[in-house]
Amino acid sequence: MDIFAHRGSSGTHPENTLIAFREAAQLAVYGVEFDVHLTKDDHLVVIHDERIDRTSNGTGFVKDMTLEELRSYDFGSWFSSEFKGEIIPTLEEVLDVFSTSSHHLNIELKSDIFPYIGMVEKVLSLVNTESLKSRIVISSFDHEAIRLVKMLAPQIETAALFMESLVNPLAYLQSIPADALHLFMPAAIRSGALDAMANGVNVRAFTVNEEMYADALKSCGVTAIFTDYPKKMLDYLSS
Repeated sequence: MDIFAHRGSSGTHPENTLIAFREAAQLAVYGVEFDVHLTKDDHLVVIHDERIDRTSNGTGFVKDMTLEELRSYDFGSWFSSEFKGEIIPTLEEVLDVFSTSSHHLNIELKSDIFPYIGMVEKVLSLVNTESLKSRIVISSFDHEAIRLVKMLAPQIETAALFMESLVNPLAYLQSIPADALHLFMPAAIRSGALDAMANGVNVRAFTVNEEMYADALKSCGVTAIFTDYPKKMLDYLSS
């Protein structure tokens, strides 16, 4: 069972920051997951929430700020004073951290609340520039965006995100179409997910921080887990 570092090494470092990604880049995990939004001046930035309030000393929506405005805020101190001065990274900067590694990179498009017109094309252009296509998974709760990715770049792996357990997810994935299923942890052990796995679909579960849940998912045949503590989970599953 593969391990993805969720938002970098986010259990030990401020999530979705370069220092969290550099920590994850040192680990022999399979991949790293992170989230992308679009700024007011059309820059791709890596942050989970639509607002910056939770993970910075600022307030407001990412979509309403320029990159320069976003860079004026501290994205590390909320986690610990040790990380004071961390700034919001661009997608290009995050990809650069892993440019010489073999990690697979799961880019989650956060367009399920705001549509972010042009985001898909910008992400695909950057991924093509970085020659990373074979290591990229693009996921989203916005399944229209996943459909567009598949239309524009059919060779790139896509994944549909869900919080709930599903009836016949295999048929739904085929209708998008999408390649993989990314599920909230409890849903990954329900019959629909098991049927998808039996039919060769990659099923990955989030967010798994406890060893006993990792054991249960591994025994069910889940392809990968997303965890805030990649080193801890790597040590456990390797032991």
